[in-house]
Amino acid sequence: QVQLVESGGGLVQAGGSLRLACAASGLTFSRYTVGWFRQVPGKEREFVAAIRWGGGATDYADSVKGRFTISRDSSKNTVYLQMSSLKPEDTAVYYCASSTFLLATTLGKYDYWGQGTQVTVSS
Repeated sequence: QVQLVESGGGLVQAGGSLRLACAASGLTFSRYTVGWFRQVPGKEREFVAAIRWGGGATDYADSVKGRFTISRDSSKNTVYLQMSSLKPEDTAVYYCASSTFLLATTLGKYDYWGQGTQVTVSS
């Protein structure tokens, strides 16, 4: 059974940093693209970042470029999202997901999803 588990969310002041982690079981990330998405109540889930395991190519939403970094640790089968210079508008539930597409940025191309972790940025 495939399971993705996010961790690392919490409350942080604007300008601060957090690192989210996405650990997988029942699935080896080395064959997938892994993406991070976020969702605010009443709004659609939006793409944040993705990493292609083979080669490590990455893609980011314009709103987080230069502030967020996605990376992976193959020994731990875990993907990270380092978030810096956080803004109140980054407040959301963050989800990780896996896809067989190359650097997919749309929800429909992702197959497995985690349960999400809350990130709250205070002003």
